[in-house]
Amino acid sequence: MEKLKRIVISCDASGAWQAAREGMLVMIVDVIDMSTTLESALDAGALAVLGCSPDYTRAPVEVNPEQIGQKAARLSRENDTGIILVAEPRSGSEAERMARCQKVLKGIEKEKGMVEAILPNIGAETPRMADMKNRVVVAVTDTGGVAYDAAHLISERVITGTIARTLSQKGMQPALTAVKRAREAVQVTDQGIAVIAASRNSMEDMLAAQFIANLLLHP
Repeated sequence: MEKLKRIVISCDASGAWQAAREGMLVMIVDVIDMSTTLESALDAGALAVLGCSPDYTRAPVEVNPEQIGQKAARLSRENDTGIILVAEPRSGSEAERMARCQKVLKGIEKEKGMVEAILPNIGAETPRMADMKNRVVVAVTDTGGVAYDAAHLISERVITGTIARTLSQKGMQPALTAVKRAREAVQVTDQGIAVIAASRNSMEDMLAAQFIANLLLHP
């Protein structure tokens, strides 16, 4: 296998945005819980997973949740399926979660997509709350979702990864899955892989990003 051009570790939405600007494949790592929730959705058979910002964010870079909503709706229509949103607050009501998702919902409505549920962002347990098989799942979250959105606004070369236990993976398997996904997704035109800890204030994210990067460097 050809050696990867470059592997970097960065953090936050600004780091994701910069990595996308540099032409890298961007992997968002938000262990608690966005990337773990989305990995679990893939375990449950989700057709595709995406991340986006809630309506309001303090991130110093631009985001566009409406654009993500449009992409989700197009994917769902092309595959004759529905959309499941995953949002915060974790312990609040669906109405509270919906109130933070108006921009992505506007994008979904524009492209005539259908939202089947708005579930809490609680990692491995989220897919137990609704059937995610063949659905498009969008995580609308404050850290991982914002970082994904910021990178996606520059480039569609954005994926997710985790090291935490998921719906059907435990031990080293989630990290190995993240590494496999990155290696399979990276293209000749990419300037390398950027592993982005969703928040510099989360030790879990920082350590997880370092762990995944080390596995990429030393398979």
